[in-house]
Amino acid sequence: MSSNVQYWEKTKKLMWTVLAIWFFFSFVIHFFVKALNNIVILGFPMGFYFAAQGSLIVFVVLIFWYAKKQNAIDEEHGVSET
Repeated sequence: MSSNVQYWEKTKKLMWTVLAIWFFFSFVIHFFVKALNNIVILGFPMGFYFAAQGSLIVFVVLIFWYAKKQNAIDEEHGVSET
């Protein structure tokens, strides 16, 4: 398999992984908000916490994680910007 094909296979795998994580924290977690509201953390129901804070934190971490992983793939295949 050529290096170009390997590069795009790894990039596609990373993209699908990021999209799966995004989907989980955008939609799946919120399906269980009513059940999670029975758990209280610092005076806030856990469902509210996940909807208002938790998902946003995960999205920010996901952006940096994706950039780091994609940069590693780029460097491995000699297409990095530096």
